[in-house]
Amino acid sequence: MNLSTLLKVHANKQPDHEALVSPNERVSYQEWDERVNRIANGLRNLGFQEGDKLIIHLPNVPEFLYLYMAAIRLKGLAIPINAKLTQPEIQYIIDHSEAQFFATHELLFEASKGLTEENKLTFIKTGEADGVWHSIDQLLSEEATAVDCDATEDDEVSILYTSGTTGKPKGVVFTHRSILTVSTMISIEMTMSEHSRVLHMMPLSHSAPLHLFMGAALYTGATHVLAPTFTPDLLLQMVSHEKVTHFFGAPVAYLLSAKQPNIDEFDLSSMEYWVYGGAPLGQNEVKFVKEKFKTDSLWCVYGLTEAGPSGTLLKAEEHAEKAGSIGRRAALNTEIRLVDEQGQDVEQGEPGEIVLRGEGNMKGYYKAPEKTAETLKDGWLYTGDIAVQDEDGYYWVIDRKKDVIISGGVNIYPTEVEQALVQHASIEDVAIVGIPHAEWGETAKAFVVLNEPVSDLESSCKAFLEGRVADYKIPKLYAEVEALPRNATGKLLRNQLRDSAEEMTSK
Repeated sequence: MNLSTLLKVHANKQPDHEALVSPNERVSYQEWDERVNRIANGLRNLGFQEGDKLIIHLPNVPEFLYLYMAAIRLKGLAIPINAKLTQPEIQYIIDHSEAQFFATHELLFEASKGLTEENKLTFIKTGEADGVWHSIDQLLSEEATAVDCDATEDDEVSILYTSGTTGKPKGVVFTHRSILTVSTMISIEMTMSEHSRVLHMMPLSHSAPLHLFMGAALYTGATHVLAPTFTPDLLLQMVSHEKVTHFFGAPVAYLLSAKQPNIDEFDLSSMEYWVYGGAPLGQNEVKFVKEKFKTDSLWCVYGLTEAGPSGTLLKAEEHAEKAGSIGRRAALNTEIRLVDEQGQDVEQGEPGEIVLRGEGNMKGYYKAPEKTAETLKDGWLYTGDIAVQDEDGYYWVIDRKKDVIISGGVNIYPTEVEQALVQHASIEDVAIVGIPHAEWGETAKAFVVLNEPVSDLESSCKAFLEGRVADYKIPKLYAEVEALPRNATGKLLRNQLRDSAEEMTSK
């Protein structure tokens, strides 16, 4: 089985079943399959060959899924990227991935139109053609001749880029087996079927929305409800109007929506699984969300991109006593352990690194065999997350080796932003840490060492970073310090900064 065949099977089994719902159109499974064939034939006419890579720089619109499935159907690799990335960030991915094709949305055209000056890719956009940019509408006018895909489950299917502590984004390579494994997990753990209606409001460039919930909805032949962006009011409207049964979102999506003054005007009773991940919700937050959403069906998922993502589940009924935990068992098709620095299991109550094993794990990092070997050992994926297991068997994440800041369910990697900000002419040194935030889980705070006075540190830093990194990566808080804490070898002591930032916040 492969992802392309899944779509074809559903087009044959339930041709008129509603497949894609967006603000502008409703598409059946047969129409989805036909449009994928048209685009696949159009890409082939533009020179797309087996093994070629297509970067997909689009929000959650039907064209995203047309392009994604067309690249896969041609036995190429799909590379979805965050719609908010800047041109320099996109350029790095183009260079590293060695992609041959690039597609964007007309609303994102300003961030990518300059790419044509130095790159010899084939460029595609929604809307009208523009110079060297081909139009997706042109591809959709091609013949709908069936394109057969004989890919095996072990064949590579996609690359997702996730930044690392070195500041350089890493390409995570997946096979059909990886995605099918985690799609099956969600389908069974969260009882999805062809009658389900799954809302995709978090970016499909991220692994959980794409592999878990888009993948599971495709696996079961469910209806995909697409939203190009998130707003609290839009979430409530779409759930109510489209009778959504499954939704995955960052904790902040729930907290902001729960605060909507008119939430009681929306009928949310169709929802069977409210799922969150990326950061925990505390006991008071869980109580608040459940009360406002009038639900007892709040689930937490823990995992990371390299694991598919897969990891653990905290079920709805477990939230009453264990909110903030990531659950006590691994998800279907996954195993979990806590290990010490030597890879040996730790005792209950002792901190250890979370390691995961399952066929949902990545194949490896693209063009980084040494980094792959560090992360995948004897079939186990070393997550870098430190956790403890309590007396009831529940796992609690207490720290992250990689110092990743998770704000609103989105990862911010401090080193990447530090490398950009230290180029500021007035900045001598900088360190960025995450501190607790009531709604976003964490927010980024920059500690800056200046080599000359700056009248307004916050405004100066934000203006400098604009266009160099995506908006969501720009720290919200700033503090000037005389020096950064470092050990004898010069290694930055982030914990000291994090502790001091939290002390200042609590006062």
